[in-house]
Amino acid sequence: MKKIIAIASLVLVTCLFTACDKKRELYKQVDYFVEQLDTTQERYDILGTHRATVVCDDRVYSVTPVGRLINIKIDGYVPDTEYEDLRTSLEKHYQGDIRVNEVYVTKLGTIVVDCRR
Repeated sequence: MKKIIAIASLVLVTCLFTACDKKRELYKQVDYFVEQLDTTQERYDILGTHRATVVCDDRVYSVTPVGRLINIKIDGYVPDTEYEDLRTSLEKHYQGDIRVNEVYVTKLGTIVVDCRR
């Protein structure tokens, strides 16, 4: 019985760390764009030279800055709750960060990190 509990605990911890690793890559990409908008980049053009879409290494998330907004898309079909969970997670990540005004889910099904002044 103790072995079963130990194995189940190990599996649970491994799953939790795997989920955190997926979001860690996303946070790294979004943090980069938030930092650029605060320091060197005034805005990202829609069709101009500063447009950049980054697909995370796991190919689950894509990040596209437009103007002073950062759009995050989950590639592939996921339930609406997945977007809401990610929004909540990003809100917690940027809580207290004066560079980020709001994190919200759009009607088109993407998450936006609002860095407008």
